[in-house]
Amino acid sequence: MNNFIGHIQAKLDTKGRLLFPAAFKKSLSPEASDSFVIKKDIFEQCLVLFPADVWKAMVLQLQQGLNPYNRQHNMFLRKFFADTASLSLDSNNRLLIPRRLLSLVGIEHQVVLLGVGNKIEIWAPDKLEDSFVSDDQYIRLAEKIFNNHTQD
Repeated sequence: MNNFIGHIQAKLDTKGRLLFPAAFKKSLSPEASDSFVIKKDIFEQCLVLFPADVWKAMVLQLQQGLNPYNRQHNMFLRKFFADTASLSLDSNNRLLIPRRLLSLVGIEHQVVLLGVGNKIEIWAPDKLEDSFVSDDQYIRLAEKIFNNHTQD
């Protein structure tokens, strides 16, 4: 099972390659191998990197819940897959991130990698700071989420 945690600052090289952090490499499940899918996040101005096994399970779940002959479902699927690319680690443990995806979220050279369980978010540093909630909001969210969870 993939379990990415932490916050790592990194730089892209001139070709848009990112050195995959050793700490995250150790957290990859054997099923993930060195293959990933990257996509623009639905809600935030960041990219999300999924190990291949996580992506495969997510797509299977998604396809089971959607009807490709429903126009709205089809429009969602088209957009969902449009901002996506398959990636593999090269022999130097780097990922080549497509420029079109970097442009979508305003990433230039500096990035912050944020481990979020089974995925890694890739942020432009200034946009990550803007995405965090205040401590008070975080406490209220925690109370709401955990109170709702214990009532299930």
